[in-house]
Amino acid sequence: MSEGVKRSSSNGFEKPLTTEHQQAKVNEVRRLVGALPEKLSIYCSDASIERHLRARNWNVKKALKMLKETLKWRVAFKPEEIRWEDIAHEAHTGKIYRSSYVDKHGRTVLVMRPSCQNSKSIKGQIKYLVYCMENAIFNLPPDQEQMVWLIDFSGFNLSHISLKVTRETAHVLQDHYPERLGLAILYNPPKFFEPFWMVAKAFLEPKTYNKVKFVYSDEMNTRKVMEDLFDMDHLEAAFGGKDSVGFEINKYAERMKEDDNRMPSFWTRASSPSAAPQPDLASTTLDPLNLNSNSDASDDDKTEGSLPHGIDSDTVFTDENALVIDGGQKESESESEVEDPHHSDVKPDDKADA
Repeated sequence: MSEGVKRSSSNGFEKPLTTEHQQAKVNEVRRLVGALPEKLSIYCSDASIERHLRARNWNVKKALKMLKETLKWRVAFKPEEIRWEDIAHEAHTGKIYRSSYVDKHGRTVLVMRPSCQNSKSIKGQIKYLVYCMENAIFNLPPDQEQMVWLIDFSGFNLSHISLKVTRETAHVLQDHYPERLGLAILYNPPKFFEPFWMVAKAFLEPKTYNKVKFVYSDEMNTRKVMEDLFDMDHLEAAFGGKDSVGFEINKYAERMKEDDNRMPSFWTRASSPSAAPQPDLASTTLDPLNLNSNSDASDDDKTEGSLPHGIDSDTVFTDENALVIDGGQKESESESEVEDPHHSDVKPDDKADA
């Protein structure tokens, strides 16, 4: 387990948690979550619980609340059941795809090209992002739990900026995939992106936006940054590498369909035919996920009472349609709304670390 930290109330400094203390907190969260159906039980591995604890600075009550919100979201949204046929129309332009190469640490790489956006549906965009996140995680080696984002800004202009999409992306990444992002490289972002980035940082925890690195091809140290991370023979030419093949939708579709065929086995425990059946995920009672329970916290992690309902548009914007640019037009309320499963009961000061 990685080293954890906990803030001392007496001096404000952070002191490391011992491995035993970390495991005790993992065990406490598992005990408080209680019995779960098969898929949710598989999701709640020790490593997954630890990621939620790290995202909440090892506060058991906050990590438990975050984990419960994610379990409820997974029951409703069913991210592990999204298949290529469901999102192929979003993928056609190569706006997001898992690369065929990994970085030198073995981390999967998601390539993103905002200029290739082909949809005005935030719901569709988020569904495709979730599919890509699940696929990237599925392809991580056993000794890795984080991925790399390579964001190519070629062809990017003001019409590709949407704070609503950015907000929803940050929400999904931080609240439902904590500690999954290892590094995000913004490659050749234009100067006009900088003020947008300053606004977008408001949606992120410092630990998350500190994982973002700006890289420019005309700077002396750029090649070293990329060479330190990637095998240049396999890296795409768009990022300074030697691979000139790039994205090809038909080949990529075949790769994704192969992964789709393997995905169900990842979410099924090996069991004998005579084993007792697991509860159906779709009809799972949410009693174990009751967010208003006063027994959520351990004695040394009690915090103030139940949290109010989650962030709405007015929490972030004075005008819910302000600062949104998408093809030169503001998005309408009906276009930009995202289904309830995307929304969680999280206060602004409870933002997670991606």
